[in-house]
Amino acid sequence: MTLPTKVIDRLFDRLALSYGSEFKNKWSNVDANTIKSHWAHELSTFEDNLKAIGWALEHLPDNCPNLMQFKTLCKQAPKPDYKHLESPKAPLELVDSEILKMVKTLVEPQKDKDYKAWAKRLKARDEAGEVLSPHQIWSYKTALELLPKPK
Repeated sequence: MTLPTKVIDRLFDRLALSYGSEFKNKWSNVDANTIKSHWAHELSTFEDNLKAIGWALEHLPDNCPNLMQFKTLCKQAPKPDYKHLESPKAPLELVDSEILKMVKTLVEPQKDKDYKAWAKRLKARDEAGEVLSPHQIWSYKTALELLPKPK
């Protein structure tokens, strides 16, 4: 990702106005598009926070900064102040009734629920010829009380 061309053009215009020939002569031997492309790439970390670049332009040093100095200046910008929204408030009666429902499902055994269905499924798979691990076989036989009783 890189910064949009218009952002870099405006940045270079501001730096040229602020530093005059010092800024223009700094890269006179290099193609302007190459320099702008490099700055756009290096400053892309501020793509979602262009205010940091604006802040850096308002706090320029006395001498013309190079790219790394300008990037460091951008990093010194105050962090954006995001407004935090309050969490929506649910009526206490609703909260209490939902908590009570959850507790009931955890505490009260569910009628008509086959708590050994997993063991019956493993047994059916074993009887159908599927290869099960010894632990799976021992688990379903233990759960379904199919192991011989110790004497």
